Amino acid sequence: MNARPQVPTTPRRKALDREGLEQASLISELQLRLPHAADLIYHVPNGGHRLKSEAAKLKKQGVVAGIPDLVLTMARGGYFGLYIEFKATPPNDAAVSASQQERIRKLNEQGYLAIVCRGHFDAMEAIRDYLRLAPTIVVLQ
Repeated sequence: MNARPQVPTTPRRKALDREGLEQASLISELQLRLPHAADLIYHVPNGGHRLKSEAAKLKKQGVVAGIPDLVLTMARGGYFGLYIEFKATPPNDAAVSASQQERIRKLNEQGYLAIVCRGHFDAMEAIRDYLRLAPTIVVLQ
């Protein structure tokens, strides 16, 4: 009997969530440098891997594929707000999916500025540029 010796296997290391780490870094910087914007930005936790039952439950509650990751609820430059589809810095970035492209297009058609940012620094620059725009004036009648 030629039994093969058991080779100990090392457990796989979890994939590093570069996008999540960079996005958390962006939020930390906003809290330090632009607290008025940090107070009005939020993350939409649409992505990730879930059990099918959990995904079905969330879909019934209104989760929609392609919604950008971050929403800044400050109206500037004639826009109602800023949506950011956040991707990691290249070369660790992922492609923008068809559902994300479609959702960005629809948001732009509705008067929001919806963009893709690749990394913390790109997103910070985009937010600063957006905040330099004049506040959108809302006239109530």
